[in-house]
Amino acid sequence: MFACNLFGIDRQVYYRRIKRKINKEAKVVEVVSMIHQVRQSMPRLGGKKSYHILMDDLKSIKIGRDKLFDILRANHLLIQPKRSYHVTTNSHHRFRKHQNLILDLEINKPNQVWVADITYIGKREKPCYLSIVTDAYSKKIMGYYVADNMNTESSVKALNMAIKKRKSKEIPLIHHSDRGLQYCANDYQNMLSKNGILPSMTQNSDPYENAVAERINGILKQEFMIDKYNLDLKVMKQIVKESINIYNELRPHYSNFMLTPNKMHLQSQIKMRTYKTKNTCKNVFASV
Repeated sequence: MFACNLFGIDRQVYYRRIKRKINKEAKVVEVVSMIHQVRQSMPRLGGKKSYHILMDDLKSIKIGRDKLFDILRANHLLIQPKRSYHVTTNSHHRFRKHQNLILDLEINKPNQVWVADITYIGKREKPCYLSIVTDAYSKKIMGYYVADNMNTESSVKALNMAIKKRKSKEIPLIHHSDRGLQYCANDYQNMLSKNGILPSMTQNSDPYENAVAERINGILKQEFMIDKYNLDLKVMKQIVKESINIYNELRPHYSNFMLTPNKMHLQSQIKMRTYKTKNTCKNVFASV
């Protein structure tokens, strides 16, 4: 006589229960393996974007979004956001500052507005600074440059890379940045003027005035962890290059309706998501 019969349990029910447990555990192992594979290239990609990337594979094993989050939570794979801030803006200078041209502007196509910023990615022993130019509509990083200083030359090189990728010069283009010395300097402004690009700048220290640039910096630091290294400049440049390629080609964006920056940049039919801040009635760019 089987032990299960002694406890009044049907033998078939007993074995079905064991089989379900084994299948459930196998699914969990498979899902965790999928997540680890995705995070090989995007180490801190969140649950929603991971679900979007793995949606077809997860549906084939009957795992929905809520179940995915349960698995991530049980296996300590949920991503906790990190916050770090370094001041890289010097707005106390003699150069001319410009008005904010995008405050009430509806952005509805690529190469309409570029946003620029500089962020600190090094360590005290080996400081590094990343200059970035990003398309505000598609969130595609158009140009970048890594240097061990914050000289205007680094920002000009990032801008020059972006300009080389600009296909249609007939479309009016606005360049938006903070009021930092690098962006107000003559060399940078001359580059904008030479290419028919209108300068626009934040009017105060409110980060929402340059929200896309700030958010892109956060993604590269929090998800790709480009600021955790203490390596030579040459190696840092390669790390940033690989991270930006993955970011542009593979990472889905909420404000792009889960399209990658490259795919979003190839069209202009989709209206980008925006939201309203708690302290203002003006729309600002959506979370990415």
